[in-house]
Amino acid sequence: MSDNRLSVFKTYKLYVGGKFPRSESGRVYEVTDSKGKWLANAPQSSRKDARDAVVAARKAFGGWSGATAYNRGQILYRVAEMLEGRREQFVREVAEAEGLSKSKAAAVVDAAVDRWVWYAGWTDKIAQVVGGANPVAGPFFNLSTPEPTGVVTVLAPQESSFLGLVSVIAPVIAAGNTVVVVASAKAPLPALSLGEVLATSDLPGGVVNVLSGKTAEIAAPLAAHQDVNGIDLTGADAELAKELEIAAADNLKRVSRPQGVDGDDWTADPGTHRLTAFLETKTVWHPTGALGASGSSY
Repeated sequence: MSDNRLSVFKTYKLYVGGKFPRSESGRVYEVTDSKGKWLANAPQSSRKDARDAVVAARKAFGGWSGATAYNRGQILYRVAEMLEGRREQFVREVAEAEGLSKSKAAAVVDAAVDRWVWYAGWTDKIAQVVGGANPVAGPFFNLSTPEPTGVVTVLAPQESSFLGLVSVIAPVIAAGNTVVVVASAKAPLPALSLGEVLATSDLPGGVVNVLSGKTAEIAAPLAAHQDVNGIDLTGADAELAKELEIAAADNLKRVSRPQGVDGDDWTADPGTHRLTAFLETKTVWHPTGALGASGSSY
């Protein structure tokens, strides 16, 4: 084999609507490792890219939210299988993005895959935790069931390029929402590679849409977008988070804020708070005592 072989550099693209467009603006920006070494040119998303991602997410919402919880769990588990198959690629990208040794990066990737599997197992169980029959005074059944909020914008963590990324995406789609993800500005490559995994799994196009670029520039139009129903501010600093909350109030978006004074601990037990952050409760009444011809209640 020739020693003069040219290296084949990877072209990273956005993931929107199940496809891989370049940024509408044609802009890119340099991504470097922790030592300043050039890694790749990542697409710098524009406001038009953000709007396109919302359209794709809305289009996918009906089918995804209407799927059975068990089916969503199967699809999420399939994503974990695909992540496992690309383990070495993600280990390399996480090591470069976060300045970790290969062994520590491998531990991070393994934890991220395990977390994806964990959320896959919750899809058909969360309704039993947050839903139920309510006691009422009268001859009625009163039943509460959770339903997804809709299209959710997620600002991915800036420092945790993969474990944190998985921890904010998986629970939102496990609950039946569709997502527009704004990747870490300084370490977007694992997020863009995740898009390639999602495209080759059973996840319908548009359920997850991945944008890269300047967080504030992309987040502002998403927070103000009238067809976005919720926003997760994990990847925003305090000043940006305040601006986005004000914009989100215009159409009463659900807002999820970082946990704790120092933000989220991605290595801790995730609990269920992210699963329920973008769920609505639907309550229905049904009369009791009515019997059909077969003698069963209806």
